[in-house]
Amino acid sequence: MTYLRNFCVGLSMLVAALVLSGCLGSTSVDGTVGGDGVFTEQNSTPQAQGTIGGPAAASAQKIFAANSVDTNGGSSKDYRIAPLDVVEIQVFGVPDLNRTAQVSSSGMISMPLIKEVRAGGKTTTQLEREIAGKLEAGYLQSPQVTVLVKEYNSQRITVDGAVKKPGIFPTTGDVSLLQAIALAEGLSEIADPSGILVFRTVNNQRMAARFDLKMVRGGKIQDPLLQAGDIVMVDESATRTTLRDVKSVLPLSGLFQMLLL
Repeated sequence: MTYLRNFCVGLSMLVAALVLSGCLGSTSVDGTVGGDGVFTEQNSTPQAQGTIGGPAAASAQKIFAANSVDTNGGSSKDYRIAPLDVVEIQVFGVPDLNRTAQVSSSGMISMPLIKEVRAGGKTTTQLEREIAGKLEAGYLQSPQVTVLVKEYNSQRITVDGAVKKPGIFPTTGDVSLLQAIALAEGLSEIADPSGILVFRTVNNQRMAARFDLKMVRGGKIQDPLLQAGDIVMVDESATRTTLRDVKSVLPLSGLFQMLLL
């Protein structure tokens, strides 16, 4: 009897364990827990603040994304050399070939022995390989070439309007809207922080976007990255300007819209 009683107790415990494990295994949660301990739904699609819905927004989003700089994966090695930039070229062990050259308006640089080399549109790594290949073809054995961009003269942005120091500013890397305003020594006393207009030319089309600097500073919308050739215009709050007409037709967003002016 004792043996039978022990057997029945053990069997009931085994059945209870199987039922409990089955219940736990069948329970599912539509979400995951991130590394910061915050629960995030897998199927949720949050909408960005300050954007426009509909097909027009999707099209504008593609334009903005295609013409933005990646701040996470980008580096000086990814930068493509452009006319007016100044590059420094060094050939290891051959000091006579070392030189500093400015890229011509046609994208070319000149070097001893190999004469002209196209630098425009190439990264520094690609230009290093191009020069090394030409030198190895007729002059040197396994040359080691290093190329550095010394001056980013092609990378310039304009900040104008109600700022303390309007001007054209050269950039040496990624520059955000807040950084551009800082280059111009900040907003003037009569500036309208909600009337920051960024003009950009995309595929020969004039585009514009309107930003509220207070929302950017408060982290409510992302601080947008600027591109070479962008023009930042800060409207005045106390007077009527031509920018007010443009601003009135532009939605407050981080999306560039085509100007029909």
